[in-house]
Amino acid sequence: MSLTRDQVLDALRTVQDPDLHKDIVALDFVKEVKIEGGEVDFTIELTTPACPVRDEMKAEAERKVAALPGVSAARARMTANVRARGGFGRQEVPGIRNILAVGAGKGGVGKSTTSVNLALALQSKGARVGLMDADVYGPNIPQMLGVADQPEVTEDRKMVPPEAHGIKVMSMGMLVPPDQPVIWRGPMLHGAVQQFMRDVQWGELDYLVVDLPPGTGDVSLSMAQSVPVAGAVVVTTPQGVSVSDVRKAVMMFRQLNIPVLGVVENMSYFLCGHCGERTEIFGHGGGRAMAEDMGIAFLGEVPIDVRVRKGGDEGRPIVVEAPDAPAAKGFFEVAGRVAAQVSIQNMRVLRVIQTA
Repeated sequence: MSLTRDQVLDALRTVQDPDLHKDIVALDFVKEVKIEGGEVDFTIELTTPACPVRDEMKAEAERKVAALPGVSAARARMTANVRARGGFGRQEVPGIRNILAVGAGKGGVGKSTTSVNLALALQSKGARVGLMDADVYGPNIPQMLGVADQPEVTEDRKMVPPEAHGIKVMSMGMLVPPDQPVIWRGPMLHGAVQQFMRDVQWGELDYLVVDLPPGTGDVSLSMAQSVPVAGAVVVTTPQGVSVSDVRKAVMMFRQLNIPVLGVVENMSYFLCGHCGERTEIFGHGGGRAMAEDMGIAFLGEVPIDVRVRKGGDEGRPIVVEAPDAPAAKGFFEVAGRVAAQVSIQNMRVLRVIQTA
């Protein structure tokens, strides 16, 4: 008796997505099944190329199919199609599937560093990524990525964002002299946010990471009112003062109806490069405890590493320069969890639409 497509699908129904809590057939992840004799080839289309369990899912699916009678080989081809979040009354930005806001309750916690390395970590997994520096008063992203170019302007007066390390970048720091302060009131900030969103040729992006100013001010409000934000990542350090301020940022995003994807604990600990001893300079665990208390995901912890600071100063972020460093691995883990949380949020939105 020859093997059938239905038998293969039945085997794949036992493979579950751990984040979406459904099997990959019910989620419509299985796109192609090709059977030739005892060899089975099939395609699994994930919701993000940065899926943190991609390799485990592939191995399990191949194992389950290989266990069927008559199968001599099972091969899964892994692809991804990042789903877009709906507008919900806000005008979507053409080509951008998901806008991710990165914020913090206070300055000095590594928010911009997290934004840069999160964007680059997502790009390294195969996602199409842009990075928008919305910190108008302190636009550090160009320096951190080593971008000195001004954006070109097209005939229809659209700005073309420069690229760095494979991601598209736009910042006020590209438009004003380095030493010139930006002294703007709320309406001007709103205009800048709108221009960076709608007058920039971002092209097709899976994720646009937006580095927000610290605190709970006008830029965050402008974004929430004007574009559909898929979710927010909040950054903290372990000590109590930072955690207390980040709680306010979480409440701000909730009041603005922006899903909070989770919290990152930056500068979580220090590993001695000589003896390997771990020192918790700013304490430890404050971010995780806050996440549990507020019912949001804990996205991971990133240790202190001098290469993070050095790379940020010199335009060579650590996930590019030293991807095997503990801090870089921390950012890669954060990126995978952020991508998973975006998929969860978008699936929830889809269910709401389908049941409406």
